[in-house]
Amino acid sequence: MENPMKRLILFALMTFSCSIFADTLTLKSGHPDSYVVVKGDTLWDISEHFLNDPWRWPKLWGVNPQIANPHLIYPGDRLTLVFIDGEPRLVVKPHKRKSPEGRIHAKGDAIPAIDLSLIGPYLIQNRVVDGDWFDKQPMVLGGESESKHHIVGDIVYVQQVLTLGDKFGVYSEGREFVSKENEVLGKEVVLTASGRVVESGPISKIKLLSNFRETKAGYRILPIESDSLLSAYFMPKAATVTEPGSILASEKHLREMGKLDVVYLDKGVEDGVEPGDVFSIYRDGIDVVINGDGQPVLPAERSSYEDLLSGVSSDNAIKMPDIFRGRLMVFKVFDKTSLGLIMANKKTVRVDDKLVQPDSINLLKSFAD
Repeated sequence: MENPMKRLILFALMTFSCSIFADTLTLKSGHPDSYVVVKGDTLWDISEHFLNDPWRWPKLWGVNPQIANPHLIYPGDRLTLVFIDGEPRLVVKPHKRKSPEGRIHAKGDAIPAIDLSLIGPYLIQNRVVDGDWFDKQPMVLGGESESKHHIVGDIVYVQQVLTLGDKFGVYSEGREFVSKENEVLGKEVVLTASGRVVESGPISKIKLLSNFRETKAGYRILPIESDSLLSAYFMPKAATVTEPGSILASEKHLREMGKLDVVYLDKGVEDGVEPGDVFSIYRDGIDVVINGDGQPVLPAERSSYEDLLSGVSSDNAIKMPDIFRGRLMVFKVFDKTSLGLIMANKKTVRVDDKLVQPDSINLLKSFAD
């Protein structure tokens, strides 16, 4: 009886989800009826005033032809919440300032989906590559300066015949990322400088044009990535990965992370992850063990014997619900890893926190399992 009943519940939920989860936006309690756009706003920020799930801002704006292109939203525009066919939508009344002569002044830049200044450096700096491949790339041998450290304007020597005029990035070696299953996911490399080839030969010369940190002998050079000019526009959407991922590391080597911190994920192109994918972040629920007296015992209070019981039999351990920590959006993807920006957090985020599809999808999966 259990399986037919489960299938019936799942079917009902799937039907329900088509009209509720997939299409219906949930307005935040106490939301305003209108909002005036100010400088520094993003589409995500504005939607956060109205929605419980601000990552779904495209649907909040989508049916309004005036703002089908988010780049048409400017500081000073007044946004009004209306209902179209029962669905909440934002419509815009453009802000027009006139000079004494009556001419309309040009407005400033349109607001972005998110603040790209927060992640701009990572679009051209941090990369995750195959470690063996990186070790074979041309190496900086030193420079014209006797100093061990080289900065903008310095000439560095590279052990490779390079094409005159080509531009390269100079990268230092970072951390090696490994999955929980001990699979090597790649090596972090960080851009220290950029430069242009000014002399070609068995030992080529590169003049450093910019630097983020000092360059040293032993660093490797890589062509500047074509995605260094990624669009400033990201369309958030629910991640579609079937297996939960996890947070590998903080970009800044932090133990605890929060809103607007950049993190590495253990999912990438090979898992179907794309820029704009939104994940919900959860901390695994703890296991509570029932002792010989029938009383629940928390992990910190368990004896070695009770720890053994929790690992041997599920009858002796009860898993508590996972704890919601926040949401992140992927903005750069590598083969087996990605970079994401934490867009909102209820509680601190840590390494190994679980990454899953946003909540409405997970509700269905929980009944299917």
